Amino acid sequence: MFVILSKRSRDHAMLSPIGLQSVAIRRLFLSPLMLVLLAFALQQSPVAAQETGKPDAATATWAHIELKGGYAEGPQMMGLFGEATESLAEAIGRLDKAAKDDAVTGVVLKIDGPSIGRGKLNEFRQAISRVKAKGKKVVAYLDSSSGGDYLVAAGCDEVVMPESGVLMFLGVRSEVSFYKNLFDFLGVKAEMLRVGEYKSAAEPYSRTEMSKEFREELEQVLGDFYDQMVEQVATGRGIAAEKVKEAIDNGPHTATAAKELGLITRVAYEDELPGILRGDKADTTIKLAKLYGKKKIDADFSGLTGMINLMNMMMGLEPPKRASKNPKIAVIHATGMIMPGASAIDLLGDSTLGSDTLVKAIEKASSDPTVKAIVLRVDSPGGSALASDLIWRALEKVEKPIVASMGDVAGSGGYYIAMGADTIFAEPGTITGSIGVVGGKIALEGLFNKVGITTSVVARGKNSGILSTNSGFTDSEREAMTKLLLDIYKQFTEKAAKGRKMEYAKLEKLARGRIYSGATALKHGLIDKVGTLEDAVEHAKQLAKLGHDDKVERLILPKPTSPLESLFGPLSPDEQTRVTADWALFHAMKAISPDLADDLRNAWQINRLARESRLMLMPFTIRIR
Repeated sequence: MFVILSKRSRDHAMLSPIGLQSVAIRRLFLSPLMLVLLAFALQQSPVAAQETGKPDAATATWAHIELKGGYAEGPQMMGLFGEATESLAEAIGRLDKAAKDDAVTGVVLKIDGPSIGRGKLNEFRQAISRVKAKGKKVVAYLDSSSGGDYLVAAGCDEVVMPESGVLMFLGVRSEVSFYKNLFDFLGVKAEMLRVGEYKSAAEPYSRTEMSKEFREELEQVLGDFYDQMVEQVATGRGIAAEKVKEAIDNGPHTATAAKELGLITRVAYEDELPGILRGDKADTTIKLAKLYGKKKIDADFSGLTGMINLMNMMMGLEPPKRASKNPKIAVIHATGMIMPGASAIDLLGDSTLGSDTLVKAIEKASSDPTVKAIVLRVDSPGGSALASDLIWRALEKVEKPIVASMGDVAGSGGYYIAMGADTIFAEPGTITGSIGVVGGKIALEGLFNKVGITTSVVARGKNSGILSTNSGFTDSEREAMTKLLLDIYKQFTEKAAKGRKMEYAKLEKLARGRIYSGATALKHGLIDKVGTLEDAVEHAKQLAKLGHDDKVERLILPKPTSPLESLFGPLSPDEQTRVTADWALFHAMKAISPDLADDLRNAWQINRLARESRLMLMPFTIRIR
């Protein structure tokens, strides 16, 4: 399982529907690419999710829900060919719908290697619990399992695998790559400074192995994850914790061995599921409602009306809706690396959380009289210190209840923006904390010398070269940068102490760049409650004094990026060419070595952050297997 950066959305320019259709039609006839896309889309037939209706007495309807791929925190726009990527909220909503649907007997959960972190994993487990609480059975089917997906399955009533399946239930493992030897070979030097002995964001570029502090915090977090894993499986499968630990140490397991250990309940193929679901009721017809609760997509783009609908879809236009006067809870998704400007997404699938985009979303929710409270859903490793502070300030000005809900990760700048909330929720497996600052640059002087490049400099000002990549820091520049980072760290920790209502000395001792699991953060008072996004929304309703009988709607912000914005965005032609080449390199590397591809992704992210001299960033991307 991986703890990875999540996707997010960005605002798009607002034009009138007529103007957009006009622009869209001109683009359609001027762009060969658009003609190809239109031709492809015209061949698509309408797709509708299968609904259950009212079954007859001899029919048992089971909702069939498949978990696969990544689940973005925020809402997702339709893709270029009419497909829609399912968000976490939509997937959870389908499970909750099955729980409440009287026509549904139970749920078949086909788990096909979803790429989810510990926060999302807990969201799915809690949704499964809500189905079971309604007296409905949940049956998980896995062809095989790589660890994280099994933790979802372990919370179900039954776990089914085929005879040829393998359960890779092996514990937790974190791997961090270090680049100093490579940098030395190339003549590159990482000139990095930090405040907080646990603030390890620069260690992969300035060291060859973990520092004592780096290893200490990792041991703590992975220890928490391991204990949570053991407890979840022991509770879900009804076996002793020591037996679970033995199973981990003796893995991997065949399906037959896993059944003998009590890790799964049945060895069977997927086509045998109806018989399993029928049980001893031989006369009952089993109906599997495929795509249960899935959002319907109208992909009929034939004729002039269809063409206009296609262009509206690709430009992100939706049919006008009548404004509702019902009370609302605004759920604002803060996902991705925090940067100044507008949110963006690149072809590697990486996201940036733009301060401009999020501030506008916060202001929209604040000014809407029907919005009674705000839930800030944070899934971010941090990023720019400036952008984080601008978002925090926007939240600080809101005169409505604010509840923060942390997903897979809310570290450093991600924790910083959460401090603007009245109450902070986190999942038990959320990675949070990392209250510290790192800054510096990559000096290329040695590399330039190796390839015969020389540089002449004319300067005024003792510290004018502080951001120059042609040379390292002078003593004066290093002193000035250190002072700057110390000032930013003081601002960070003072605001954290005030937000947590904690003595400064106690908070500062917990800070120093150290990361925590959500469960440990609760013990130290860095968060208020452990719970899901749904728990945070319910708490926001209470703070807003909304009753259970009130019809409360959700306003999801920011709006998702349209397909054309995702494809082209604000990039120049040269930038489009470069990004396309990077995308091709990344996916070729991913096919050869996923770990090497992750290292390439990290390098891409560092390059994007190069313009920021002061970072509130998580110390690493953790891969947990």
